[in-house]
Amino acid sequence: MKHPTVILHTNAPDEAVTIVAEQHPDLPLHGCDSYEALPGLIAETGAEVIYSVRFQGGPGYPAAAALSPPVRWLSVGGSGVDHLGAWDPQAVTVTNAAGVAADMMAEYALGTALSFTLDLARYRRDQAARAWDPDAGVEPLEGKTCLILGLGKTGHAVARRMKAMGLHVIGVRARPKPTANCDEVHGMAALPDLWARADVLVICVPLLPSTRGIVDGAAFAAMKPTAILVDVSRGGVIEEAPLLEALQTGRIRGGARDVYAQEPLPPESPFWDLPNLILTPHSSAVYDGWAARSVRMFAENLGRYRRGEPLSNIVDPTRGY
Repeated sequence: MKHPTVILHTNAPDEAVTIVAEQHPDLPLHGCDSYEALPGLIAETGAEVIYSVRFQGGPGYPAAAALSPPVRWLSVGGSGVDHLGAWDPQAVTVTNAAGVAADMMAEYALGTALSFTLDLARYRRDQAARAWDPDAGVEPLEGKTCLILGLGKTGHAVARRMKAMGLHVIGVRARPKPTANCDEVHGMAALPDLWARADVLVICVPLLPSTRGIVDGAAFAAMKPTAILVDVSRGGVIEEAPLLEALQTGRIRGGARDVYAQEPLPPESPFWDLPNLILTPHSSAVYDGWAARSVRMFAENLGRYRRGEPLSNIVDPTRGY
């Protein structure tokens, strides 16, 4: 049984230490709540294992220290690893917490799509104006087509909910294969022929060289004017200039964005002013208890590490997931 020194690098390290200590009371556990202090704590403790959450955003994250000796395993507390850059999988193993918020993000995707088909914004405006318009009506989501870009754990969760709502579900993944709750599954090369079919487009791919800017001007030009876009991926997957134009001109009906090329979104960004955009601050995965659940996933994986068993959720650096 291994006895590694462990660092828990979060904005609430005391809680994380308590959770891990429940399963591993014999291990030396150290909390760290800043980017600046992590390299020094690694050097001081000789930590072999780090659990780390990107709680201050991407800029300034101490990836070099977290991926260098004596560290042998870096467990990322979320799903995205684009803030790490490149690493040598022979020198350090990287895992993530993929799935920890998949269901919540899928609910966000369904809920924001419904907000457009039910036109909830109009009803709020009518309520504020004390306007009674029973003939305005609502629009069914059932029978529409949902295009899901990315069929990881979040994409699977989105597909399950959309299928239950009666939509025709098209999935797109790097290696297409039959997938539960998807009526069709295609490779990335099929996207030019798929944009025009989407009533609802849900983007949940990681940010990779192959996905950067994949939703571009040509994609928006091909979409239906009634299309609804939901982005829970990473800033950079969508090209922001053509998205802004598509929303401003009504080229698409509207959308919901939880991720941006620059975060926090600058106050002067024109995205703040769009009435047909639901703008959220990278919070679609932030539900009550998510952080504790992520730490518990790590604690379970730590048990595998100590027993010399294969780890769950190992990230392939060439694929980014």
